Amino acid sequence: MSYPVEDTLVTYPAGALETEATVLHVEALPDGRLAVLLNATSVHPVDAGWPDQGADHAALRVEAVDIPVLDCIVGATDGTSLHLGRAIRVPKGTAGWAFVAVHIVADDAALAEGDRATVTVDAGFRARTSAGHTACHLASLALNLAVADRWKKEPRADALGSPDFDGTAIDVSLITENASTDTYRLGKSLRKKGFVTEGFDDALPALTEAINATLAAWVETDAAVHIDRDGDRLTDRRYWACALPGEPARIPCGGTHVSALGELGSVRVHLATSDVDGTSVLTMVTTVS
Repeated sequence: MSYPVEDTLVTYPAGALETEATVLHVEALPDGRLAVLLNATSVHPVDAGWPDQGADHAALRVEAVDIPVLDCIVGATDGTSLHLGRAIRVPKGTAGWAFVAVHIVADDAALAEGDRATVTVDAGFRARTSAGHTACHLASLALNLAVADRWKKEPRADALGSPDFDGTAIDVSLITENASTDTYRLGKSLRKKGFVTEGFDDALPALTEAINATLAAWVETDAAVHIDRDGDRLTDRRYWACALPGEPARIPCGGTHVSALGELGSVRVHLATSDVDGTSVLTMVTTVS
């Protein structure tokens, strides 16, 4: 079998919904479905290291036939074998390895190496997921601002200069259509870093009100959003950049986003705490409407 020796070119960071591509490799997976590698794609794949945003809904058009993309995940190859998702055993950028977007299609899909394919992404699903991801970043910054007075030590700063509670305490982040769910561990490790958890539950209503007020003010500015990128390959570093008033924000991010905050309409959060195996966990659900 032959495998690509370069990282996949990705066009989704620039907002592309359609890309012309060449099929480089087709391989049967253990579950019978096919893994398809292209030289370029507009499909956002699930990242192995931080799988917060899922794959786009998409199709590959080959010889006037639309082949549904059932999933798309990041893979890696050293030229002799293909490793998918969490089976990848080397970090991105490792010499001799190519990192690729692996398009999963049905076992009866009619395509072969060398075929030309038009990659088409569902625009509505992309827009709703992008709204959820942009709102997630805004909410994390607003949360950091709201709890900034709860630090006894000087933690690292976020993109706006506030103490980075989100980056310090985050456990799991999940981006969905017009929404996101982030969970934060409020345990011993966070307290050792200087965060005060006493009275946190009682403060939730005030924190929620403060975060939602900040979000409303930011959305009203209709600030521009774009993706800064070091290159067009899958492993090139990318950043979410937003021209927030007074302090433009820039956050490392490989996902997709809206082009202006006004596209979000209304963004609101709901905060709740729970006990998970003896550790207090904060859940922030962010919704766009």
